[in-house]
Amino acid sequence: MVTTPPLTLSLRTKFIIFICAIISAFYLFMLYRTSVFDEAMILKQAEQQARMLYKQILLTRQWASDHNGLFILERQGQGPNPYLDQPTVKDSLGNSYYLRNPAMITRELSTYAKRDGLGHFKVTSLDPVNPQNSPDEFEKRSLNKFIGGTKENIEVLKSDMGRVLRFMAPLHVSNSCLGCHARHGYGEGDIRGGLSITIPITWADDLILRNIHSLVFLGVLSIVFVTIALFLMFESLIVHRIRNLNTAMDHFPQAAPEQYLLPSVFKDEIDSVSDNFVTFCDRLNKSQDELLKTKSQAHLNEKMASLGILSAGIAHEVNNPLGGMLNCVKSIRENPDDTKQLERYLPLLEKGLRQIETTMRQLLNFGRTEPLKVRKVDINTLLEECTQLLSFKSKNIQLTTTVSISGEHLLDAEALKQIIINIGLNAIQAMRHGGTLTIGCRELNNQLELTFQDTGTGIAEENLTHIFDPFFTTKEVGEGTGLGLSVSYSLVKRMGGDIMVHSMPGQGTLFTIMLPTTKQAVTDFVAKDD
Repeated sequence: MVTTPPLTLSLRTKFIIFICAIISAFYLFMLYRTSVFDEAMILKQAEQQARMLYKQILLTRQWASDHNGLFILERQGQGPNPYLDQPTVKDSLGNSYYLRNPAMITRELSTYAKRDGLGHFKVTSLDPVNPQNSPDEFEKRSLNKFIGGTKENIEVLKSDMGRVLRFMAPLHVSNSCLGCHARHGYGEGDIRGGLSITIPITWADDLILRNIHSLVFLGVLSIVFVTIALFLMFESLIVHRIRNLNTAMDHFPQAAPEQYLLPSVFKDEIDSVSDNFVTFCDRLNKSQDELLKTKSQAHLNEKMASLGILSAGIAHEVNNPLGGMLNCVKSIRENPDDTKQLERYLPLLEKGLRQIETTMRQLLNFGRTEPLKVRKVDINTLLEECTQLLSFKSKNIQLTTTVSISGEHLLDAEALKQIIINIGLNAIQAMRHGGTLTIGCRELNNQLELTFQDTGTGIAEENLTHIFDPFFTTKEVGEGTGLGLSVSYSLVKRMGGDIMVHSMPGQGTLFTIMLPTTKQAVTDFVAKDD
């Protein structure tokens, strides 16, 4: 299954996206509230306009009703109202005048208003005398509501003029209206019908849209400016300083962190982090120095402990020739003139001295402390020196070597000696009543493989995970420091190798060490150790 790597965003990008999202949400909310407020305000304004127009029309109708209508001079395009009892009158000069009742006056005024785009109005009724006054659906709904006691009805609808506000209020029969409407069965105060007013508000929609466009433009412009300001501020105050801190971390410990961390005039949280990092680096350097000293001392202590263990066996090897040599010296002194005895004892003295010299040189070579240093080493010679030292402590143990490698290899000789001696002594101490220790060496996949197989008591399963822990030991007091295997493990790791152990109680133990010998691998672990 192919997994998609997670999208990586810088802290600056996340911060700017977060701030812009908040600003955008604020502007969207502001746009919404502004549009709602503008809509409500314009509707309120249209309602007030409709109410004022309603009152003005009522006053006009009242005036016409109080004066028994309005007579207009006959002219082309004007005709009498067929629904009136006396639609036309003539004066003494023979001029004809047409009577205009309040309903007709209202209808003709509406025609003028609609022509000028101011909306229109009309008088309507559920039972109109003039079919032109028949109600539409809105007017029917309103008239039915008036019967139930509603004072006015307002709705916003769509029409051929766009969005319009429809306003309708009832018309009550007054005393002056009874002259015409009494015969229709109405009395004073009855609802004769209603006055329907239509106010176009398309202009308001255009105004709201322009306002929203202006706000959107200002919002986008604000977000752009805020983004640029945040980018510059974040770059100078945070990103640049964090980048310097990251650079200081990358170059530590090769370079001091103060080289990349610039001081600030006004301290803030990032300066506190930088100061803490500098303090941490100082403490880490001190701890590293102390750790290296402690590690070197631990290696030296373990080497000296191993020397002490070997000394008990070496003392026997040194004492034997010394005893023979003393007897020879004593005999020579007692018989200084015995030439034959002198010729016989001098080679024995030389042989004893050579044997002691060889033993002490081996001890000195093993006890010498040197830093980790790689050079070409003859593995056969190195193993021979180590097995000779181990043989002093293995009188009742059969020590055999199986070496199938020749030539020189890039290794740290002193570290490898200490590893072999430490693991070898550990195996010998595990075979108190005798046994066999087999040390093998071969080259496998450009690596040096060292094996240590003993027939000792083995290691309990619960102890296997702790054998490389410092100061962990199952030996009696005075028989070991608990650092041998720990130091060996540390040296193997420093040389870029690996150490493995397999053991069963009562069946012995097998240690396997893999060390790189190629030039590139050795260069890598030396550079890492340095």
